[in-house]
Amino acid sequence: MNAPLRQLTWIFTRDVTFTFGGGNASMELLRRSLQSRGWIDAPTHALLMAVSRLTPGTSILAYCASGGWLLNGWRGTLAAVAGGSLPGSLIIFGLAATLGTLDRYALVRALLSVGMLAAAWLVLASAWVLLKPYVTTARRRRALVIVAIAATLYLIGWTPVRVLLVSAIAGALLPATKRGTLEHPPSPTATMPV
Repeated sequence: MNAPLRQLTWIFTRDVTFTFGGGNASMELLRRSLQSRGWIDAPTHALLMAVSRLTPGTSILAYCASGGWLLNGWRGTLAAVAGGSLPGSLIIFGLAATLGTLDRYALVRALLSVGMLAAAWLVLASAWVLLKPYVTTARRRRALVIVAIAATLYLIGWTPVRVLLVSAIAGALLPATKRGTLEHPPSPTATMPV
C-alpha cells in the first residue's frame, strides 16, 4: 500500500505527540486513525503491536517504524518515526531549556519542590493502600522484614531492579502466615461501600 506521505506523517505526528497516556494510548489512537482510512485492519494492527513489543526500545517508535514501512516503505518509516519522535523531542528540549533558565528564580525552585513533594506523597499514599492489609494483619513481621531488606539494599547503593529481586526472593522464602489465617488479605476496594 502507498499511503500519501504527507497524510501519513501528520497522522503519526498528531496521534503520538498529542496523546496522553503513553505508547499504548498512542498505538490505540493510531489504530483508529489508520483503520478509519482503510489503511490497516485488525489483524494488521495485531501484527504491528506484536512487532513493536518484540523489538528492543520504545514500543511506540517500533510501531511507527513498522507501520510506516507497511504503509509506504522506507519513506513511510522515516516519516512515521520522525513524526512520532521529533515534535515531542522539540517540546521537551524547549521545556528543559526554559526550566534551566527559570531555575535560578527562588519561586520557581519552590514550586518545583512543592510539585516533587506532592508527587512523592501520591506515590507513598498509593504504596500505603497496597501495603496496609499486610502491615495490619498477622503478616506484619514478614512485611517489615522485606521493607527493611529493601531499604538497606537501596541505602548501600544497589540498583532498584536488584532490590526488587532480592525483596521478592525474601518474600518467597520467609515463612507464610499461621494456619487458619487469611492467606490473601481482602482488596482495599472490597470493603468500600457501593
